[in-house]
Amino acid sequence: MAEERYNRKNPAVKRILQEVKEMQTNPSDDFMSLPLEENIFEWQFAVRGPRDSEFEGGIYHGRIQLPAEYPFKPPSFMLLTPNGRFETQTKICLSISNYHPEHWQPSWSVRTALVALIAFMPTNPDGALGSLDYKKEERRKLAIKSREAAPKYGSPERQNLIDEIHQYMLTKAPPVPELPLAPATDELTNVPTNNVVNEDPQDTPNAMTANLNRDEVASAEGHLNPETDQGMQVNVPEVQLNAAAGPQRMPRVRQAAESQTAATDRLLTRAAIGLTIAIIALLLKKFLKTNGIFPATSDL
Repeated sequence: MAEERYNRKNPAVKRILQEVKEMQTNPSDDFMSLPLEENIFEWQFAVRGPRDSEFEGGIYHGRIQLPAEYPFKPPSFMLLTPNGRFETQTKICLSISNYHPEHWQPSWSVRTALVALIAFMPTNPDGALGSLDYKKEERRKLAIKSREAAPKYGSPERQNLIDEIHQYMLTKAPPVPELPLAPATDELTNVPTNNVVNEDPQDTPNAMTANLNRDEVASAEGHLNPETDQGMQVNVPEVQLNAAAGPQRMPRVRQAAESQTAATDRLLTRAAIGLTIAIIALLLKKFLKTNGIFPATSDL
């Protein structure tokens, strides 16, 4: 780099040269950015798409223009790679860009700005200037395409730097993760097809539903109080399994109800007999007192 062309006493030049050295000695796996040799105020960069998003695996190139008053005024940003989140070759509006100088801090750097740009990618654009709102599927397709080749932009010097950065990022950015394959469906019924024949009776729809209900009940029982809801824990599985199995289990329900009714009747009969014996004992005692056979006692 022709550093001798610039006045090292200039605060902006001094700061930029420091950042270039720091970028080269402490590279990141998430981004790379370097200035043009002919103009250290213009930087080319590339960031890799944030993990766990539709941009993951993508390589997104852009351009940074630093002002003469840098770092006291913010830079401007432009994306060169189609991405579905920001327009290309258009200055984008971010809180770290020249659209919002009131938010910029002189302690921030190109590295700080690139980290922030990566964080902005999966956020809602909310109609900001230079923003796009493509569907996730379209963004994934663009992420895959972004790895094929670096964008074409500007002079041969710019293009050489862009290509160099792209090759570096290919070694750092993992491939775009593949989406799980959707199950094949019947074109007429739109029902998932399955070539495996279920010969085990436990794999029939009723048995599968019963198994599912058992799992759901077991999960629900974990939230019940074992002291107050014990009866519910016993009855719920029986009801759900009967509903899954069909009408053949209904006689068992009626038999249980009849048994419970018979037990109640026996209990009432015994209570009535006990009450009758108690009344007869009281009457006999009163009769004996009246005839002087049983000695009278004072009331307590």
